[in-house]
Amino acid sequence: MIARPSASSAGRLRPRRSCLAVPGSNPRFLEKAQGLPADQVFLDLEDACAPLAKESARHAIVHALNTGDWSGKTRVVRVNDWTTHWTYRDVITVVEGAGPNLDCIMLPKVQDAQQIVALDLLLTQIEQTMGFTVGRIGIEAQIENAKGLVNVDEIAGASPRMETIVFGPADFMASINMKSLVVGEQPPGYPADAYHYILMRILMAARAHDLQAIDGPYLQIKNVDGFRAVAGRAAALGFDGKWVLHPGQIDAANEVFSPSQEDFDHAELILDAYAWSTSEAGGKKGSAMLGDEMIDEASRKMALVIAGKGRAAGLHRTSKFEPPTG
Repeated sequence: MIARPSASSAGRLRPRRSCLAVPGSNPRFLEKAQGLPADQVFLDLEDACAPLAKESARHAIVHALNTGDWSGKTRVVRVNDWTTHWTYRDVITVVEGAGPNLDCIMLPKVQDAQQIVALDLLLTQIEQTMGFTVGRIGIEAQIENAKGLVNVDEIAGASPRMETIVFGPADFMASINMKSLVVGEQPPGYPADAYHYILMRILMAARAHDLQAIDGPYLQIKNVDGFRAVAGRAAALGFDGKWVLHPGQIDAANEVFSPSQEDFDHAELILDAYAWSTSEAGGKKGSAMLGDEMIDEASRKMALVIAGKGRAAGLHRTSKFEPPTG
């Protein structure tokens, strides 16, 4: 067994509210993406890259990672899935060429845990050969069919490199014969949310293994209101972010997956009030009142989530806790 640090211990703390997809074969997009306010940029060797362009795209991505200014962004490359003959060369070329400037490899169409184990082993061999820190590069697994969803719990726990579970709606819709041609929208004739079970299954697997959960793309790139509505559904459930395919979707994603200023202030007040009430000065009480609201340890845990997201989003509190007098 190879001893290695968990790459995801740091990686999970990186915000992924907006995850920008960039075709690896387009140098103009590779350059433009560096200046956009996305939390994560993934350079794509899969669907956005034609078969005849994959070889040159690998080298273009290596060049972009090594020479570009990706400050403040999580740097990810999506390779081709294991059922193709491109995967191993994608990983070797990109990681050997730009490993120190790469945060994660995204593996699409993951169907079982062994596919993650295989990627982990390949990454480890490259890191050892090149003298890189073993285990630093994380893995993002994309769930895009029924088999992947059924096995998502095992996939989430397959490697200490795992950072993120990503929902891939387009391929998933096709794999289950969903009656819709509009990716991310509800299929006609079904009165409820057709994606609720899928999203919750992914979210539970992610949270059980302390991973992030990311919703996939919304292809109507000029319909920002539609994007907000779909993103809001995932954010309400507890997802950490969503893919963006166009610069116009980035601000919407960053806003939807960040707490409001009011909620952020409230969360910080709960943390302060609970800390004070459990202290010697506050009477060592296990619960307290914050205005008309009773708070306890469960309230503190909920507040930590909102406060953490707000801090990661760069929010600053506008309120101050005042201990009660008398």
